[in-house]
Amino acid sequence: MAGKQETRSAYKNFPADADFPDLSQHNNYMAKALSKEIYGKLRDKVTKNGFTLDGVIQTGVDNPGHPFIMTVGCVAGDEETYDVFGDLLDPIIEMRHGGFKKTDKHKTDLDATKLKGGDDLDPKYVFSSRVRTGRSIRGYSLPPHCSRAERRKRITVNALDQLDGKFKGKYYPLSKMTEKEQNQLIDDHFLFDKPVSPLLTCAGMARDWPDARGIWHNKDKNFLVWVNEEDHIRVISMQKGGNMKEVFERFCTGLQKAEELMKKAGSEFMWNEHLGFVLTCPSNLGTGLRAGVHVKIPNMAKDEKRLDGILEKLKLQKRGTGGVDTASVGGVYDISNADRIGFSEVELVQGVIDGVKLLVDMEKRLEKSEAIDDLIPK
Repeated sequence: MAGKQETRSAYKNFPADADFPDLSQHNNYMAKALSKEIYGKLRDKVTKNGFTLDGVIQTGVDNPGHPFIMTVGCVAGDEETYDVFGDLLDPIIEMRHGGFKKTDKHKTDLDATKLKGGDDLDPKYVFSSRVRTGRSIRGYSLPPHCSRAERRKRITVNALDQLDGKFKGKYYPLSKMTEKEQNQLIDDHFLFDKPVSPLLTCAGMARDWPDARGIWHNKDKNFLVWVNEEDHIRVISMQKGGNMKEVFERFCTGLQKAEELMKKAGSEFMWNEHLGFVLTCPSNLGTGLRAGVHVKIPNMAKDEKRLDGILEKLKLQKRGTGGVDTASVGGVYDISNADRIGFSEVELVQGVIDGVKLLVDMEKRLEKSEAIDDLIPK
């Protein structure tokens, strides 16, 4: 339930219709779900931390859409956001996540031993493998709404600094990096980019940049944690080549070790049976997981419409190796899971392994001018 925080005084002086945003040119899930009736019902509600409906929808109001993907158009300011503004967020979640209803329950499974295969993706085609997710710390506002003091709490950094063995590492705050060091880490795909994304800036996630932002990584730079970008933390396991199994094992072990240390210090991640792990953007609820590989399939790329159809059947998505706004260069794509919620981490990674293996098999056939029709999923 919403707390007793006061809403803006202007809300008391004008009817809800006068505040309803112009969404006539918009193409995002928020615009599809927000009616005048829902706006009027939710406008005066506020979470205990003071987050309002206008805070939820602002990024979607300011950004009508995206040329390549259907954006969500809203964010959460705290864990309570998903309950207080459920009349709007529940239908958005259902649309974005393929019919995942408010009565559905999510499942979590970080047991890497259940994975089948994944250590034999052909390195001639698969150049790198990565698994990442986000986590939020219970009791604190999320990045769109957190205070400076909340952001500066070193809860996860203190836990990460206690890791040992192959996970032993160090935290590097952005505020103490040179421009050259930052750019090099970004170019190496280790560090998040500067806050130019409309999602970050319009939603308020880039406030006070670079205060209390940084990156933690182990000595081998194959287990990394972004601190205070879009989520409290982003955890990444990565390496060159096609051994996704090794990447996932490191991901699960490192994440669980860090959480154990956090719990000993009295903190825990936001999680519930319905939404799984609670994150800033509704698109990342559930596992928050994106398992992806950079794979070279130039012959498959020649028929992009067919490739898109195959990926849809495999529940995979593609983008350029430079990110969501980039195109393939030389037939190299970043292929990853399309789903986040309703499936476990093991299931999603398994889907990527099986799907990428099939794509490589198709590519090998096309190299020999052989047909692939019998390999295409029905």
